[in-house]
Amino acid sequence: MRQIQRHLAYTLLVTCAAFSQTPQSQDANAEGIKVSGNLRTRFESWDWFEGQADNFYGYSGSLLRIGIKQEKKTFDWQIEMAAPILLGLPENAVASGAQGQMGLGAAYYVGNDRSRNAAMIFPKQGYIRFRNLGGNKAHSLRLGRIEFIEGTETMPKNTTLAALKRDRIAHRLIGNFGWTHVGRSFDGAHYVYNTAGTNVTVLGARATRGVFQVDGWGELDVSVLYGAVTRPITTKKSAGEWRAFAIQYRDSRNVLKTDSRPMDARNPDRKPINMTTLGGHYIHNFDTSAGQLDVLFWGVGQLGTWGSQDHKAGALAAEAGYQPPILGKLKPWIRGGYFYGSGDDNPSDDKHNTFFEILPTPRWYARFPFFNLMNNDDIFGQFMLHPHQKLAIRAEVHSLRLAARNDLWYLGGGAFQPWTFGYIGRPSSGGRGLATLFDVSADYNMAAGLSFSGYYGVARGKSVVAGVYPEGRNGHLGYVELTYRF
Repeated sequence: MRQIQRHLAYTLLVTCAAFSQTPQSQDANAEGIKVSGNLRTRFESWDWFEGQADNFYGYSGSLLRIGIKQEKKTFDWQIEMAAPILLGLPENAVASGAQGQMGLGAAYYVGNDRSRNAAMIFPKQGYIRFRNLGGNKAHSLRLGRIEFIEGTETMPKNTTLAALKRDRIAHRLIGNFGWTHVGRSFDGAHYVYNTAGTNVTVLGARATRGVFQVDGWGELDVSVLYGAVTRPITTKKSAGEWRAFAIQYRDSRNVLKTDSRPMDARNPDRKPINMTTLGGHYIHNFDTSAGQLDVLFWGVGQLGTWGSQDHKAGALAAEAGYQPPILGKLKPWIRGGYFYGSGDDNPSDDKHNTFFEILPTPRWYARFPFFNLMNNDDIFGQFMLHPHQKLAIRAEVHSLRLAARNDLWYLGGGAFQPWTFGYIGRPSSGGRGLATLFDVSADYNMAAGLSFSGYYGVARGKSVVAGVYPEGRNGHLGYVELTYRF
């Protein structure tokens, strides 16, 4: 209890200190240079599934980002530094064997040379963007270290579509892993052609270190080439959008891959992962006399090589929502859907059929991140309320199963160290039932630049969880977070 009180006091102290600062984003010299920043601090309380290590602990993490930028007629540039601070990481939350790391506190601890406290300063972004290429305002090219989130190439004016893109499209395959206290960036080139009717985006880059380790200076031998075309669909009483995209991914690191093969087959296979992902999304919102209806479809197919194996896999999502014209002040929104990410039911052949999530922000779709979208079968429901323009409340329930019983229970979000694969797999014990997840969150804009978020989730583990954690199959996660933008 004293530890929890100490971390909560630290969280409050850091936020109050930030809030007392004079905002700098409005200050500009004669050259138009602007300074801005963001301070986020969060206390997390984990009660992982019970095993042979400490599953109940709390720790605090903060991320300070300060940047300067300048905009000219034909170019702009930005330099942004980041300073993650981790305090009180659990030192006894890693068990031997399949139980492994018990929550993200253990991931931070292992990722930072088993230190309870860790901090670092590194360049989060540093780029120059050339605009009006060839005298055409539609073209721009950004070079350097950047953040990139696929699915956010455009932001619709329709508020429902904008929310769907933010919460249910973005981050699925390439993201900044922004929920962690370090995050991910990319070193490379980012080209955009943008008109009123068409957006073409191309990214060629290498992923940086970070995510769970506070040292985000270097980059990884992991490259990604992304290309997408996005177009809106507009009628008098509806609005929609479609996107088609392709991703070429290559991981040339000499690391042990996480898959369902036995160790004697996996260990000598240090060949690169080289795969192509083809996919797209379609979203639409219909304004009717009975309320607003929305639909979402997303899907991908993958082919290539997984080391020495042939890789063929896929994933799909189908969702729908309804905003009834009742309880106007609460603005209720009811949504539900289904997600499927393929698994590999035959570990003994020379084929790899597990859907690979590439470099996502997994917590966007697994708010209690004890799972991700790989070998995943997820039926879910959402209920959202906006009782005030400053307050949003959201509750979800997920029924989670493994897509293939002979594959692994996966979690993680991709490469972040040269020596760590980035995904963890635990045995299924021949079962498919993973867990039922119930959670609720609240987001409140307290004042100009200052916001509060709170979350609580409980996972009722089923046969797969019980096979790994027989001492206790239920888990809990709660946190409080304060963010100040200046």
